[in-house]
Amino acid sequence: MMKQPITYLCALALLMGLGFSCSSNQEKTTVSGTGPALHVITDSVMQQVYEEIKTPHKYGLVKIPPSNDLKMDCPSIFREGDKWYMTYLIYGGRGYETWLAESDDLLHWEDKGKIMSFSDTTDWDMNQKAGYIALQDMEWGGSYQWDTYEDKHWMSYFGGNTRGYEAGVLSIGMAFTGQAPTTAHEWQRLEKPVLTPHDEDARWWDNSTMYKNSIIRDEHEFTGHPFIMYYNARGDSINPGRGAERIAMAVSDDMVNWERYGDAPLINHHKGISGDAYIQQMGDLYVMFYFGAFWPDRENTTAFNRFAVSSNLVDWVDWEGEDLISPSEPYDDLFAHKSFVVKHNGVVYHYYCAVNKDEQRGIAVATSKDLGTSELDFLPLEK
Repeated sequence: MMKQPITYLCALALLMGLGFSCSSNQEKTTVSGTGPALHVITDSVMQQVYEEIKTPHKYGLVKIPPSNDLKMDCPSIFREGDKWYMTYLIYGGRGYETWLAESDDLLHWEDKGKIMSFSDTTDWDMNQKAGYIALQDMEWGGSYQWDTYEDKHWMSYFGGNTRGYEAGVLSIGMAFTGQAPTTAHEWQRLEKPVLTPHDEDARWWDNSTMYKNSIIRDEHEFTGHPFIMYYNARGDSINPGRGAERIAMAVSDDMVNWERYGDAPLINHHKGISGDAYIQQMGDLYVMFYFGAFWPDRENTTAFNRFAVSSNLVDWVDWEGEDLISPSEPYDDLFAHKSFVVKHNGVVYHYYCAVNKDEQRGIAVATSKDLGTSELDFLPLEK
């Protein structure tokens, strides 16, 4: 395969504002895509994406649970007007519920209330409702507005009826609201899940249980469909319950009916976890932020944040360099994982789930510019 002309990389550099060097085209290349957006992603492009998104300054914790009986997880950030909002998860022994918080500056957050709560019913999702915003403006440094479809805001979520931390068989559901997503209220949910490990078309990589899901609008319809869901799931062709966790995709024309896409996972490290994909668009490129954990070649690091790059949302080139985020501080010395990344006023904010060795779990942020150090810390533990 011939390499893309150097003029393409220069034009892409200008579009992305990353300042690529255009002086040489003698380097290793990787083809991303076999469809309408066939481009070559070079080592140089991967390095420049890394330079653009890296956040070497750990500001610290920005949200902690109000008691040590609770754990906080999985931030998602959006903007409305001059305010920022965060959806996140709380676990307290029974399962996940989804909450909402508000901020003026992306560093200090105030709770607004729950938006998906436990059900005192026999619903399929009565004990687990872990929600994630769908159809957000995914332009890097863009509005980060939560867009609508058919005059509704949408969330995908994983749910289940078993009590415990991500316990039992988890499936993927859809929730929606006609109200403002900036107010805390209970979202409506479709009656049945849209993807389950027991579907007739369940694949070997998702035939055990399913986890985080993230939905984008694909205006180019690279897959032939306007909506793409990235999700991670556990599975195996021989022993599903002991399989690895991998990132795969599903597609939809109406946000309600979903079908799996492709004959292989998108991100697969064969053992451990590859999960929690989150997509940002940089010009003609797409960046997938995701986390890895318990990879066999990473014995000294438990959980860490990585990225991959694509030109068609289907074929992904995995970054082979340094982690974006990894454990290093007292508040994240066990796990530093589960990315949500935004760029605002020239500063990159990389939110992640921080877990210390006492298994206290909160939300931290690292930035591309030194913004100081958070004064927030986990609550003291009883001796």
